[in-house]
Amino acid sequence: MSSATTPPDSDPSGRRRVHSMLKLYYGLNEEGTAAEQAESLDPCDINGPHFDPEVYLNKLRKECSLGELMDHESCMVKQIRSLDSDMQTLVYENYNKFISATDTIRKMKNDFKKMEDEMDCLSANMAAITEFSARISGTLQDQHAQITKLSGVHTLLRKLQFLFELPARLNKCLELQAYAQAVSAHRRARCVLQQYSHMPSFRGIQDDCHVIMEQLAQQLRQKFRDGGSSAKDLSECVELLLQLDEPAEELCDKFLSHAQSRLEADLQGLEFIDRGCNEFVSSLCLVIASYQELFINRPQEGELASKNIPEMANGKLHVFVDTLAARYFSLVERRIQEEKGVGDNSLLVRALDRFHRRLQAITKLLPGSAVPSHGTEIVVRAARERIKQYLSALQTFYHDSLTDVRQALAAPRLAVGGASASGELLTSLSNFILNQLKSVLASVHLFTAKDITFSNKPYFKGEFCSQGVREGLVVSFIKFICQSSRQYCESAGDRGGSTPPALLLLLSRLCLDYETSTISYILTLTDEQFLVQHHTPVTPVTALCAEAREAAQKLLNHYVKVQGLIISQMLRKSVETRDWVNTIEPRNVRAVMKRVVEDTTSIDVQVGLLYEEGVRKAHSSDSSKRTFSVYSSSRQQIRYAPSYTPSAPMDTNLLSNIHKLFSERIDIFSPVEFNKVSVLTGIIKISLKTFLECVRLRTFGRYGLQQIQVDCHYLQMYLWRFVSDENLVHFLLDEIVGSAAHRCLDPSPMEQSVIEVICERG
Repeated sequence: MSSATTPPDSDPSGRRRVHSMLKLYYGLNEEGTAAEQAESLDPCDINGPHFDPEVYLNKLRKECSLGELMDHESCMVKQIRSLDSDMQTLVYENYNKFISATDTIRKMKNDFKKMEDEMDCLSANMAAITEFSARISGTLQDQHAQITKLSGVHTLLRKLQFLFELPARLNKCLELQAYAQAVSAHRRARCVLQQYSHMPSFRGIQDDCHVIMEQLAQQLRQKFRDGGSSAKDLSECVELLLQLDEPAEELCDKFLSHAQSRLEADLQGLEFIDRGCNEFVSSLCLVIASYQELFINRPQEGELASKNIPEMANGKLHVFVDTLAARYFSLVERRIQEEKGVGDNSLLVRALDRFHRRLQAITKLLPGSAVPSHGTEIVVRAARERIKQYLSALQTFYHDSLTDVRQALAAPRLAVGGASASGELLTSLSNFILNQLKSVLASVHLFTAKDITFSNKPYFKGEFCSQGVREGLVVSFIKFICQSSRQYCESAGDRGGSTPPALLLLLSRLCLDYETSTISYILTLTDEQFLVQHHTPVTPVTALCAEAREAAQKLLNHYVKVQGLIISQMLRKSVETRDWVNTIEPRNVRAVMKRVVEDTTSIDVQVGLLYEEGVRKAHSSDSSKRTFSVYSSSRQQIRYAPSYTPSAPMDTNLLSNIHKLFSERIDIFSPVEFNKVSVLTGIIKISLKTFLECVRLRTFGRYGLQQIQVDCHYLQMYLWRFVSDENLVHFLLDEIVGSAAHRCLDPSPMEQSVIEVICERG
């Protein structure tokens, strides 16, 4: 019973078994046709029609053992239960179908009974109708020919009446300016009048109609010449004149001439978006459509078919459209060139989109016309010009930003305690430039927006993105920053001579930041935003980074040179303006040396805000306590040796020069690394080298030499901590003191303890 209550659709194998049983019951094969197999005559075939139970049981008892009989019995019980279950399923599955079929058959019996009654009634009615029709035909058979003749006469009389009334009808239409009705009426009667023109009465009607139609044609021509008609009225005039057999070529010229006068009036007051797109292009499309309908797409019949009017008219139309479009494009380009501002680019893009979108209508109306492609070229040129304008705006913005930075650097708050301002200025300048560039990219990206019709053109998918935006805008601006920054490194007296050193340092750091990260970020942003595909050669990131690093290096080298020259100028003046022979005994450190230390400290703070510390060599514990002898070790040993002879000075010079040969060479103007220690080392080398050369050109007295000793010791106390290698400062200061002693008339050095007391007090 559980299998009997199972839904039949839930088990596909059960449905197949049920269907096979039905086919077996009805004697059908797999194709649904009656099986043609021979019936089995075996009485032991349990599935055959001649099955005999007794014979089957006797056979089993003879052939099977008891166990086999019991197994066979169990098998048959299972098959019987399965058959009972399947029969129940068949009954449950088809019960509703059986009931429905019974109801349908009962209804069909009732419906067929009613249908038989209705068919009998219909048959009787058809017989009556047939009989009645036969009686009518018999009655009218004698008068049929007469009726047909009278009908023909009536039709002829109506036509004659129309012909006789035609002149009056045409005059009435002419008065009411119903030209179309007049031409239609005349065309209906023209063939008949021409056919019977040999008859005087018809000849008179024809002459009257000819005069009236000539007046009508004259009025239509006058309507052409007036030039105040709309395009629809003109189209109607042309159509009527063609029906009056006017020359097609002449009509084409007149139609286009009149249309040109109206379109040129639209061009006179061209206001790019409204009048250009809405009025001129719309009017041009209307003229094209009307012209094509009248002269090109019009069915050619009779003599017109042999004149090949469509080809002639199409050629005139192309020349007409190209001429007007050239003037229109010239005005549009002039109007675009007036858009110099780069504030809101969306207005220009929308205007170009409307311009391009409306020109596509000409493509549909006039296939093969070059007008849409020329319009696309205008859009392309406008986009290129826009990129140039944005590049110029970025360059101007950069110069203005540098001007603001220079003014901020010159402000008193920076000169007095505003140490952190340089770092803030660098950050703000970098952010301003980057944000402005992002804003420009966002504005230019409007040219490639999905809702812009011309954005799917090949130029805006390829060259505009790679060569226009990436190369023409972004790369060019980065190169401009590097080039303009290098211009600040020009020699003194030119532009670079008036450049504040702080600005050189700031620009150097800016270019270095561009080399390390900003350039890669900007180009990656551009490539992602514009989906740049490098089908054409583009500037690699490495080349731009190398150019930025070169600019940063040049700026930093120039900064070191300028700062070194500033301090050198103070030292040179302090040496050249003093009488070193007749000076008094030193009691303190000269003010210029204090100024040198102060300026060097200020430079150290300034550079430290923008650059990292750098690497220093290990300092000795007595760096600030280093003492300077009047001579170098070689000089001192020989100059004050017991075996002093008159030739000793010559030997001293010789040994001093030999000592220099084996000492480490100092490159004063070597390239500077991008760190604070390297920058300060370069500045101090230039300053001390200048000091040394100035000392070599002066002559010193005893107190002058002692003053140099005091100054050098003071410089040693403070400058060693700024350089990468303190031995460099020691060597240069030692050379300065040694040179002063060599140029001294009375080389009597000051005691070291006295020098230390003066320097500590100073």
